[in-house]
Amino acid sequence: MIASLTKFRRNTSLAFRSLWLHKLRTFLSILGIIIGVASVISLLAFGKGSMKEALDAIKRQGATNIIARSQKPPDDSSTSSRTFVATYGLTYKDYEKFQTLTAITRHVPMRVFPKEVRRLDRMHNGRLVCTTPEYAEVNKLEIIRGRFLVEEDGRLFRNVAVLGSMTADRLFPYDDPVGQSVVISNHEFLVVGILKERMPTGGAGGSQAAEDFNGDVYIPLTTSRRRLGDIISQRTTGSRSAEKVELSQVTMTVDANVDNPEERKKVKAAGELIKDILERSHLKKDFAVTIPLDQLEAAEETEKNFERLLALIASISLLVGGIGIMNIMLATVTERTREIGIRRALGAKRRDIVFQFLIEAVVQTSIGGILGIGAGIGIVYGVPAVARWFESGNNIPAVLQWQPMVISFFVAAGIGVLFGLYPAWRAAQLDPIEALRHE
Repeated sequence: MIASLTKFRRNTSLAFRSLWLHKLRTFLSILGIIIGVASVISLLAFGKGSMKEALDAIKRQGATNIIARSQKPPDDSSTSSRTFVATYGLTYKDYEKFQTLTAITRHVPMRVFPKEVRRLDRMHNGRLVCTTPEYAEVNKLEIIRGRFLVEEDGRLFRNVAVLGSMTADRLFPYDDPVGQSVVISNHEFLVVGILKERMPTGGAGGSQAAEDFNGDVYIPLTTSRRRLGDIISQRTTGSRSAEKVELSQVTMTVDANVDNPEERKKVKAAGELIKDILERSHLKKDFAVTIPLDQLEAAEETEKNFERLLALIASISLLVGGIGIMNIMLATVTERTREIGIRRALGAKRRDIVFQFLIEAVVQTSIGGILGIGAGIGIVYGVPAVARWFESGNNIPAVLQWQPMVISFFVAAGIGVLFGLYPAWRAAQLDPIEALRHE
């Protein structure tokens, strides 16, 4: 055992000495390994970061939420000519049926439509969101000044409003909006809160549109129904139309843990039940039900496939690096033929020669693996910093993981064994006498 360790240390020392004598050649031979390992680490980090951003966008909607939306059906020429007001979408009766479902722990009704909001001579066209206090919790909204809507606002039909960050900046560029009033459809609303700026949610699926909360105005749902009514009129050049939509959306939350596959089934079962309720009570397809959990599962599966593809692409660089190592090692065997003959003449066995050249190959790939890890970490932290430097606010998401670093290092060492084995075997097969005659 001691003799084997001594031999291993001696061969390792010889390998380092031999590589140090040809520094440039050694560096060029391991360059493929460095690029391969750095590619594996950086590609997986950037891929993971991009997918994490997409998954977070879905999770912001609530993975245990079920979203029922009003959806305008295709125009029916036989009815559109007879009725000026188009009536469609979710109703308060639907909302009452949703409240009877025991699996649903929270219901957030909404009525959303474009509306002009005024403050003196300033005007903002944005979304008017009529809802309940739970809306802020469901959509993870943060208040920077004042408060959000409370139960009393709806119960007492108060004319109060909460402004999105962009709406507040446009209507009150120099003043504090809280405590001042805005005008909506000739009604004055007291501003009670301002929302913190946040990134919009990405649209996912045909029934799910992107939401930009920064330009919204929030008022109590009951106040909207009493002050503005259920019919919304819109005028365009040469035409006028009106729509009656009682509720634009109802977001329902199921008490479930999405990390548990069994709990996920509860969410899907509740979603199917809601679809069944709406299909029975609506004669036309004027609704859409979205279950973010379905999108989350699809995105998780896409993430796994994406990571496998990136790892495969990056592994090609490692393979090319291994071929480069083999090429250099074969040239080294030819160059050191006389040295091999001397060692064999002094009593070295074939396995000693194999071991010597194998150690050299593994040392090269191990050094390349370590340098590649350093280069990969540098790319992961450097590229986003450079992007932010040249373009303010531009963010390249990246998630550095330790698993690709460990795996790529051991793969690099394994490549040293794999591609160094043949050159080492070739060296061991040399005839000692012929090797000593070699010039």
